[in-house]
Amino acid sequence: MSTLFISDLHLDESRPEITRAFFSFLKTTASDASDLYILGDFFESWVGDDDESPFINSVKQALKDFTDRGASLYFMHGNRDFLIGDTFCRDVSAELLPDPSVISLAGEQTLLMHGDSLCTDDQDYMQFRKMARDPLWQQDALSKSLAERRAIAKHMRMVSGESNSNKATDIMDVNASAVNAEMAKHGCTRLIHGHTHRPNRHSITTTKEITERIVLGDWDHQLWYLKVDNNEISLNSASIVS
Repeated sequence: MSTLFISDLHLDESRPEITRAFFSFLKTTASDASDLYILGDFFESWVGDDDESPFINSVKQALKDFTDRGASLYFMHGNRDFLIGDTFCRDVSAELLPDPSVISLAGEQTLLMHGDSLCTDDQDYMQFRKMARDPLWQQDALSKSLAERRAIAKHMRMVSGESNSNKATDIMDVNASAVNAEMAKHGCTRLIHGHTHRPNRHSITTTKEITERIVLGDWDHQLWYLKVDNNEISLNSASIVS
């Protein structure tokens, strides 16, 4: 049985083709998977576990169907859905992982991250991240009405889009020194992350060893997933039908 990794689906009611592709992915590619790791930005935005819209409930049901057959599901917060909490995870029988987390994968200690904390050259974003991950800030945000939270999330997405359009592309990629520091800190020879929307497998040569950084792709015109089966690792993609 295989282990699968995905990130950056940005599921949203306005993009039904991505949701359909994910539901199909669960029933086909993931049908024989023992473990599925979702490394952040599964949703375009998440305003709280009390959001029970028909769209949210349909996604939750698909995830519950997946775990009901005995598969393990793991979630990690992204920069879009960092308010996902215990209630959501309980409803879909998922485990919420801290960012970063370390697992043993294909015989190697592997570091799992969303990836946004590695983009240290983007100082404006790093300041926002520090604020948004503060428990007091989150508590205040969740104390607002659902309608208020939805309006705030919509505004934040608009501001983020405008801000990113004016940034140099290299600023929004990971910082090499930050990558090396995290891997050394956790004693890992492999890193898997998303966030940057730049799917690839990178070899990193240090003075001591060769390590690997695997970047998961976002789901837009293509879906991306990392598959580990019998210690063989492959980064895969497929077209998404509109």
